[in-house]
Amino acid sequence: MKPAFEDMNLQIPAVTAEPEDYTGEDGLLYCGKCRTPKEAYFPADKATLFGRDRHPAECDCQRAQRMEREAAEQQRKHRDKVEELKRLGFTDPAMREWTFANDNGRNPQMKTAHFYVEHWEDMKAGNIGYLLWGSVGTGKSYLAGCIANALLEQDVPVLMTNFPTILNRMTGLFGSDRADFLASLNAYDLLILDDLGAERGTEYALEQVFTVIDARYRSRKPLIVTTNLTLDALKHPDDLAHARIYDRILEICAPILFGGENLRVEKANEMKTAARNLLLPGNAA
Repeated sequence: MKPAFEDMNLQIPAVTAEPEDYTGEDGLLYCGKCRTPKEAYFPADKATLFGRDRHPAECDCQRAQRMEREAAEQQRKHRDKVEELKRLGFTDPAMREWTFANDNGRNPQMKTAHFYVEHWEDMKAGNIGYLLWGSVGTGKSYLAGCIANALLEQDVPVLMTNFPTILNRMTGLFGSDRADFLASLNAYDLLILDDLGAERGTEYALEQVFTVIDARYRSRKPLIVTTNLTLDALKHPDDLAHARIYDRILEICAPILFGGENLRVEKANEMKTAARNLLLPGNAA
C-alpha cells in the first residue's frame, strides 16, 4: 500500500505542535515527551512534487497510542464475535457458565477436557471426538460445555445441543430444507450432542438420529457425545437401528468413563444442609 502522501488528491496535514515539542538539529519537529521525530523528510522527488520538504510522522508515543487503540478495537471485535458464536452455539444459555474457570475441581476427568482443547488442531485434523459415558450427574455435560466454551473463546464455531431439540427442528422438513438443516449442523467445526439416549425410541426418531450421526461422520469433522448408557450397551445394542447409530459413534469418538458420586445429588444435599442451618435458632440475620 502506498503512503498517504503519495496520493495526489490528498492534502498533507500540518503537524500539530504541543508546547513541550521542539525542533531538533536536523530541522524536524520532535515530541517533547518521547524525544522522537513527529516529522520526516520527503525524498527529493516527492518534495518537488508537493512543494514542501517534510511530512507528518508518528513519534513513539503516538505510535504506542495508535497500537493501543487498534488492540482495543481488535479485542472488542473478538468479544463481539465470541458473543455471537455463543449465542448460536448453545441451545441452553445456562451452558455458557460451564467453563474451566467455574469448575469446582471435583471431576477427575477434567484433564481430558483440557487435553482436547490444548490439542484441538490435532483433534480436528484427525477427526477425533469423545464419547463421555457414565451414570447420571457425574459431570459429563459440564465437561463437554467446558470444551465448547474454551473453543468458542478461540473463535472456533461449536454447537452444543441434544437430539430432542434436533428432532423438533427436523419435524416437517423435507427435501432441500432437510438437507440445509443437516448442512447447518455440520458447518460447525465441533458438534456436541448431549444426553444421547434421552430421545424418543420410535422407529422414526431412531432413523433421524442415524441420519444426523451419519451426516456428521461423513463430514469428517469431530463429534463429542455424552450419554448415560453403559459402554457395554453401546457395544452390544439390542437391535439393528441402535447398532447403526452406536457403531458410527464408536468409530470416531474415544470412550471416556465418568464414575463416582452423583454430583447433582451431592450439590442438592449441600443446599439442603445450608438451608437447615439458616433455619436453626440463632442463625437468622
